[in-house]
Amino acid sequence: MNDIELNKKSAALVLTLATLGISFYMWLFLHAESQLAVGVLIIVALGLTLLGKKLGTLQRIEEAAASRPGLARGWSLLAALALVAAFYDSHFVLLMIGGVLLYATACMGLTVQFGFSGVSNFSGAAFFGIGSYTTAVLATHTGLPSLVTIAIAGIVAAVIGSILIWPVLRTRGHYAALVTIAFGILFKTFLEVNDVLGGPQGLQVPGMTLFGHAFNDNFTLFGVEFSFYVNYVLLSLLLFVCVFVLVKALERSWVGLSMDVVRTDETAASTFGLHIVRWKVIAFTLGNLFAGVAGSVYGMMVGFVAPNNFTFADSLLLLSITILGGLGNVIGLIPAAIIVLMLPEKLQFIQEYRVLLYAALVIAILLFRPDGLLPRKTRLFFSRRATQ
Repeated sequence: MNDIELNKKSAALVLTLATLGISFYMWLFLHAESQLAVGVLIIVALGLTLLGKKLGTLQRIEEAAASRPGLARGWSLLAALALVAAFYDSHFVLLMIGGVLLYATACMGLTVQFGFSGVSNFSGAAFFGIGSYTTAVLATHTGLPSLVTIAIAGIVAAVIGSILIWPVLRTRGHYAALVTIAFGILFKTFLEVNDVLGGPQGLQVPGMTLFGHAFNDNFTLFGVEFSFYVNYVLLSLLLFVCVFVLVKALERSWVGLSMDVVRTDETAASTFGLHIVRWKVIAFTLGNLFAGVAGSVYGMMVGFVAPNNFTFADSLLLLSITILGGLGNVIGLIPAAIIVLMLPEKLQFIQEYRVLLYAALVIAILLFRPDGLLPRKTRLFFSRRATQ
């Protein structure tokens, strides 16, 4: 047995043990109900992270993931399915898992915009809400299949985004950000004063139906009754995987390279003949498409949408996840979404200080870890195979 085979087996063992350990910790964290238990688990996580960094364990895990990208992807998917199976009848936990997956999917759109092409978008929640409200209207007043409704919701968000991008491109720096902030505020105001869309009270969103199966009904498998949220979590996981594969393929392609050149140096990009406006429009439109699709599924999962669900604070939440995961890093979005979304839900006493928590996290990351939660080596492991 040569050294390469030994290294592959060693990497497989490291990844297996790491996945089992992280999965077990997440099971404990999601199962914990008392504030004391959650606090202890957070302290344990911080302690293990520091110890792993000091002993070199984290580095070995990163190297193992870089050498076996396919296995890392497979274990990650199985771990997610195992958590869904472990909480098959827990509505609240499944709702949180589904929320993490959908918000991470929407943040992949922001990653394409911010991280790939450098286009500012501080109205992510507005496009997320466009998807939700489009689904509410179509599902209530038309007989379109649910999958078609989801697709239309994403297209509507993309079309509106393709219109908004023009005033964004006519400004620079902070002024471009202000255009998207203004759009987010106008979107919420429009919802509040529009009685057709329910006004401040919002709208109910009919549940999804796929091939005659109603997602809002519990189902029984092998004599065991499963929560109806399992349907939405599995759909959210499938959506996340599909968008993830698409974004990683985009990142490795000449399209992603062109966007990166535009983001890095517009002068150099124009010198090499790249159409700067075109690539920014594509990135902004594609990112809003992802947000709209994720918002569509989210609306059907929660069953109700209102203007207060899509405020500027919610846009900051999405932005916090994107920055915390690392700009241009889609792999870090899941742990970032877990921290930003689940932590306040588990620690109820910080609910009123959520925006302060997001701001503190973003500042800490920008000061101490500008590349995000995960090192650059870790974020490359999914695309390493393409460069070999």
